[in-house]
Amino acid sequence: MDDAADRGGRQKGRGTPTIRDVARLAEVSIGTASKALNSAGRLRQETRDKVVRVAREIGYRPNDLAQSLHRARSMTVGIISNDSFGRFTLPIVEALEGELSERGIAIFMCNATDDPERERQHLDQLLGKRIDGLVVTARRADKRAPIGPQANGLPVVYVFSQADDPTALSLVPDDEGGSRLAVDHLVGLGRRRIAHVTGPERFEAVRLRRHGYEAALAAHGLAAEPGFYLTGVWSEAWGREAIGQLFADGAVPPDAIFAGNDQIARGLTEALRDRGIRVPDDVAVVGFDNWDVMVSAARPPLTSVDMNLEALGREAGQRLIDMINGERLSGIRRLPCSLVVRESSIGAPPATLPQS
Repeated sequence: MDDAADRGGRQKGRGTPTIRDVARLAEVSIGTASKALNSAGRLRQETRDKVVRVAREIGYRPNDLAQSLHRARSMTVGIISNDSFGRFTLPIVEALEGELSERGIAIFMCNATDDPERERQHLDQLLGKRIDGLVVTARRADKRAPIGPQANGLPVVYVFSQADDPTALSLVPDDEGGSRLAVDHLVGLGRRRIAHVTGPERFEAVRLRRHGYEAALAAHGLAAEPGFYLTGVWSEAWGREAIGQLFADGAVPPDAIFAGNDQIARGLTEALRDRGIRVPDDVAVVGFDNWDVMVSAARPPLTSVDMNLEALGREAGQRLIDMINGERLSGIRRLPCSLVVRESSIGAPPATLPQS
């Protein structure tokens, strides 16, 4: 029997575990144990983690009602999203929920589907439940109007979403940095004629990824060739269409293509294969999003930039707890992406290159 099981067994034999038991086993004071379990005070993270771990091991459960009355908190957090498909929201929310549940905080999730009136109704309902904080997320990380004025004074974190308000805290992926990763990787493979096929420029992510693409080329002494930057829609069909433009008669073709998302990248690889152009031997391809359904089904499997949505979710949970505890946080924080390398760019076994 391991130490954790042994401790838990001894505690169960003595009755319901108390905070005194947690403090004794974690070798801290009762006050420190209380602060760690309530996400309060200024403690070293290792101390907080140790107390939480011990409490979980011995099965300690605080009296939620007594805690909420004592602190005037409900130990609940609301989430409002407009991502009805869930492609980006679900990984974020799963990580967020994991981070909050370790602190005994439950979540209520609502889908506003881009309807301002429905968002207002959801917000009223969440405020009626006396939530301690709110997370606002979306299917695209573009700017939006701040959440309704009725939430004034409530801690709010925007994740994979940005409030058009300098006093708000917004957490988004570093699209420009992710784009640089893709181009640096392709240049490192010896590719010099790198095209960029992407989505509509009305999206901020498209503009940022273009900046990263052009900046990375310039850093390597390369120029963006005329006709090598193409915008369209987020679809495989657009990827197939773009190959027709890049490989038109008389055009100097690219030896690598960086796609704005994995759907476009998959369309690119299909059209290249139909023309008898080998991937990656003749043309290397890199996508963006690292969407399992797309990258694994493509032939060959796609190298792709991962936005690390789980890390975004964990960061959102941690920052929201800080704000609930009284910290004032604001600004746009861009979290690093990473590059997952697969056969579409080098034909080698999968590997991951972290962003520096």
